[in-house]
Amino acid sequence: MLSSQTLTQFLLHHLAKHPDQITLSLLLSDLATIGKAISQKTNKAGIAKILGSAGKTNVQDEEVQKLDMLSNELCKEYLTQTGRVAALASEEEDMPVDMGNAGKDAAYVIAFDPLDGSTNIDVNVSIGTIFSVHKRLSGIERTDERQFLQQGNEQVLAGYILYGSSTVLVCSFGDGVHEFTLDQGLGEFLLSQEHMSLPSNAKYYSVNECNMKYVCENDQKRMLWLRDESGLRGRYIGSLVADFHRNLIKGGVFIYPEIDGKNTGTYAGKLRLNYELKPMAFLIEQAGGVATNGKGDNILDMTPKSLHQRCGFLVGNTSVVEHIEKIV
Repeated sequence: MLSSQTLTQFLLHHLAKHPDQITLSLLLSDLATIGKAISQKTNKAGIAKILGSAGKTNVQDEEVQKLDMLSNELCKEYLTQTGRVAALASEEEDMPVDMGNAGKDAAYVIAFDPLDGSTNIDVNVSIGTIFSVHKRLSGIERTDERQFLQQGNEQVLAGYILYGSSTVLVCSFGDGVHEFTLDQGLGEFLLSQEHMSLPSNAKYYSVNECNMKYVCENDQKRMLWLRDESGLRGRYIGSLVADFHRNLIKGGVFIYPEIDGKNTGTYAGKLRLNYELKPMAFLIEQAGGVATNGKGDNILDMTPKSLHQRCGFLVGNTSVVEHIEKIV
């Protein structure tokens, strides 16, 4: 006898309250299936010879890992078959991808980071898939970039799948954050935490302190405050999903300031607004926290200027984020 609800049972309960979200609920089920497939692939990556670089770069001019490519293709192929999304945007694709004839009348578009932190897979560090779903805009082509230049507060579904010591799906339709853990024996995601909320007191801070010399003076002050005065413990994995998940469970703040790694005099963000920041900001606000770009702008209120726009990121317990914002 199961002691926890399956994802399917949870979605049936959700539909009783939101009968207009049948397709959206089925889409979450699709994403769970994709997560199971990627989980299997990552678990066998070493023996399947799919570790390491694919020998090319993506639109971000970053080295593409073999598992990046595999996960990206898996997402595209599966969602093309279901017909529940009209178009897909991925950090691995230059432009939005048409989801074929099956999705021509679909009401949603989806943005993906197919495999966040994939460079860590070689050393068995947790990685993840991040997704963001918006309603399809009428009056423009489904692959028009403007479909994805919607504010984060207009998301109708967001979440991530973390591949670690266990595989967990964390998601929100905008009415709370819920966690499901994959039972490998059953092949089912089971509800493990419902209506998650940040602990009132933050415990950790997550920042790549190696970037101290590459950030502006204000951000140096912020990093020094976190290290020397905040009373928080430093924990940094280098995989956004893993760092975010720990801080969501334990309380804390994640910061990735704009950097000038090549000493050009220009500071720029590293993380992507559409694929990483918007969905994480959606989740953290549902859990009682807040996310900004480090310059006082709430991530969910920002309108993306381009498909692959990057910016600074500051996310976690509201009191800590607000204090950091005041350090100038």
